[in-house]
Amino acid sequence: VSVFALVDGRTISLLEPCRDHKRLGDDDTGPNTGGMGAICDSALLDDEMLTRITTEIIVPTIDALRRDGIEYRGVLYTGLMLTHAGPKVIEYNVRFGDPECQVLIPRLETDLLEIMLACCEKRLGDIELSWKPGASCGVVLASPGYPQSPKKGLPIEGVARAESRDDITIYHAGTAMKGADLVTAGGRVLTVVATGDSLADARSKAYDACADISFEGMQMRTDIGAAPVATTARRRS
Repeated sequence: VSVFALVDGRTISLLEPCRDHKRLGDDDTGPNTGGMGAICDSALLDDEMLTRITTEIIVPTIDALRRDGIEYRGVLYTGLMLTHAGPKVIEYNVRFGDPECQVLIPRLETDLLEIMLACCEKRLGDIELSWKPGASCGVVLASPGYPQSPKKGLPIEGVARAESRDDITIYHAGTAMKGADLVTAGGRVLTVVATGDSLADARSKAYDACADISFEGMQMRTDIGAAPVATTARRRS
């Protein structure tokens, strides 16, 4: 699970939890990638676990920075593994990152510019974060050969049709224009993101939109968000 915190040096505001899917293939098989899709769903963490992550990991991290003379302001990303012994930190970063950001921001209703300015000016405590109910799901469409040797220059069809669907946002990562044609220009080509009343609703919308898009050898996981709360079940057992 990925937990993002906004920090202004003294105030910490947690964002909705996300889950990235790193392996290339379904059921977490194949090589690691930069991310083949993600979900943003409050059901990923219950209140008890979220409180534990805050008090045992996020707050001590910010306190340690301050002891070292660092007044950090901005985004603190914490990548976590939920284990029987509790949450364990895999990595930190100081950016949103993709594809998590691509599913996180569509659910944020508070003006992002207002939030970022408040972080800079130490006014984060005055900002109430508002979220669109439900969940979001993002599916990455990757070039053939990714992640080792992705093919470039392949014509892409159906993006406009997919974008015309309700609650769909399409992010371009590895695309380019070749004359009047949209073509592949990298490994992870597009991310198709949908918001919905539930995770199941968001998944259905996302995969329906993915079906509109095609290019030669397109790679796509079919199980993004299919089992989002397995770690919750283990934690409660």
